[in-house]
Amino acid sequence: MHIEVSPEVLLSQLGYSKNDSSIKQAEEVISQTKDFNKFSKHLISLNDHLKKMNAYVGLSNSTKYLKIKCDENDADEILEEFHEEVSHWANKYNIQLQKLEGKEVYYILGAL
Repeated sequence: MHIEVSPEVLLSQLGYSKNDSSIKQAEEVISQTKDFNKFSKHLISLNDHLKKMNAYVGLSNSTKYLKIKCDENDADEILEEFHEEVSHWANKYNIQLQKLEGKEVYYILGAL
């Protein structure tokens, strides 16, 4: 079964309020992210899984991509688990990520 994740669904599932600005931003993310619909339904489960690590999938204020972010103040064990989980998810669904140097942040560039 193929589920298409619309801007409104994406915002709702990631915990954002739906207004003109956030819908426009979500539309840009979807159009900018390569083959977004190939893996979009897996974003929600990743976000749910990351919550226990004080991490999340969210909109970026500086790029037109979704970001995966963990609180930099977390314990080393949590940060290690975060990086392992993100890497596992990206490998499983063939996702290209860009890690920000010196930060606990990844940008989701799209499918490989």
